[in-house]
Amino acid sequence: MFGLFSSDPSKKMRKKYDKILEDAMHAQRRGDIKSYAMLTAQAESLWEDIEKIEADKK
Repeated sequence: MFGLFSSDPSKKMRKKYDKILEDAMHAQRRGDIKSYAMLTAQAESLWEDIEKIEADKK
C-alpha cells in the first residue's frame, strides 16, 4: 500500500539513459567521435545498472 506512491528508480534511470543516447547520436552526427564514444560507454554502464535494479525487483 505504501509502495503505491514511491517512485521507480529504474524509470528515472531509463529516462537518463535515453537522453545520453540521444546526446551521443547528435555528437556522432556532428563528427565528434570522441564524445560519441564516451557517451556511449556511459550509456552502457547505466544500462547495466538498470538491469541489476530490475533483476533485484523480481
